[in-house]
Order: sequence, then C-alpha cells, then structure tokens
Amino acid sequence: MEITPLTFKTIVISDVHLGTHDCKIREVNHFLKYTHSEKLILNGDIIDGWRLKQGAHWPTTHTRFIRLVLKKLEKKGTDVVYLRGNHDDVLAKFLPMTFENLVIVEDHIHHGVRGDYFVLHGDVFDTVTKNFVFLAYAGDWGYRALMRVNRLYNAWRVWRGKEYYSLSKAIKARVKQAVNHVSNFEDHIARLAKSRGCIGVMCGHIHTAADRMIGDVHYLNSGDWVESLTAVVEHFDGRFEIIDFAEFRKRFPLADELADQEEPGLITEPEKALVSSD
Repeated sequence: MEITPLTFKTIVISDVHLGTHDCKIREVNHFLKYTHSEKLILNGDIIDGWRLKQGAHWPTTHTRFIRLVLKKLEKKGTDVVYLRGNHDDVLAKFLPMTFENLVIVEDHIHHGVRGDYFVLHGDVFDTVTKNFVFLAYAGDWGYRALMRVNRLYNAWRVWRGKEYYSLSKAIKARVKQAVNHVSNFEDHIARLAKSRGCIGVMCGHIHTAADRMIGDVHYLNSGDWVESLTAVVEHFDGRFEIIDFAEFRKRFPLADELADQEEPGLITEPEKALVSSD
C-alpha cells in the first residue's frame, strides 16, 4: 500500500540538534519522508556543533536526515534555506553561501502567499547567548542534565504504560522568569519583523511552538525536535499551521505502529516493503 506524502508550499523546522542523544531523529526523519514542499526552511540548530565539540555522537540515522534533505534538493526540486543558529554558529564566518537551490544565510525574507515573513533563528535576542557565552554553555549543560533525567523518567512512564511527558516543557511553563523571557523574546522578534516591512516572523531557538498575533505581526515559532516535535507549514492558500508529530503519526504511523495495526499473516508484500523501508 503506497502512502502519498502531504504536500505544502513551505515547511519550516528548527532545533533538530543532530549529534545529540536527545534529538528525536526517528520522528523527524519520518516527518521528512512523508511530507513534500516547494520550499524547506531549516531554521537553525539543525546540527548541534556545541555537542559535537565535546564528543562524537553521530549514528547512521543522523546521516539519513542529511540524505533526506539532499534528496529533496536533487530529486524533488525543493528550495532549501538553512539559517544559522547558535549551536551551529561555526557557519557564521562563511555566510552567505549559495549552492544552486540551497542557500545558507543569517536571516531570510520569505515571500509568502499573503505577504513577506522575516525568518531568523532568534538567538540574536538572547542576551545570554550573545554576550555571556560561558553562561550559555553552563545553561546548555544544565539543560542536558535535565534531559537525562527526563529520559529516565519517561522510561519509567513507558514501563507504567503512560505517555511521554516533557519535564523541561512543564518547568518552562511554570517558572515565571522563563515565561517572561519567552514573552520578551517574542515581542523583540515581532518588532524586528515590522521594522523590516514584514507582516510576520518565523523563528525557533526557544523550543516553544507558537502561531499567534503580536499586535499586527503574525508570530510563528516552529518549536523543536527534542521535546515538542513540531513544524510550521504554509498551505498553498497562504494559511500557516503548526503540525504536531503526535497528530501526524496518526495518519502516517511509524513502521512498528503500522505493523501492529495488521493481523498476523495479513500484511501484503507492498506493505512489508513500506514497513521495512522506514
């Protein structure tokens, strides 16, 4: 049974953090496999250079992500825009770069159906990241420690038959300073977009997906592929939408989930090929 991918005008993903244990690589690869777009925006922190400096963690599944993007470039004719993030800031000294339908830039103007959107990763408005690098690394260490606890906690939840629960997201939602930081970040980003003559802005960085109006500026944040597992998509009529992987996988199950839906002995040969290819 052949599955037709979802097709959009534009797809925006950010904060994949390839090279880390916390990257939800199976899920993001599955999402890329079953979606197609005229334009793919990779909005920063796709590769986690900070972590790779401290020790290599690069399984073949992370290489597959790169291959999926290259396939979209070469065979599907997708335009790919890669924006520098703070974790892949080694790129900054080489920007901008253009390779046919791939561009690597600091920021970007996306000409949407309904108007222009300013696209940037967003770390430019994070004072700690820009001006106190040692504190940024310390914060990254603390975040990694929290994520290790999160992995153990969720292993226990799986054993109890419960769904995944993000400790980091829960903490950010409840700590007043974190809430205020996110609010200030969003306001700064919206003002910058307006100053560039854009009707909206697309960013990442804070790992919090959003689709809302800030005054008269349309604010979009693509979230991440560590905790929220979200992407922003633009439909051909100009509508934007946040795609949540939890909903996406209901229509496009992962390979083991697809196999579980079939009774033993009733899986056809084409379906076997689909399961084995994922």
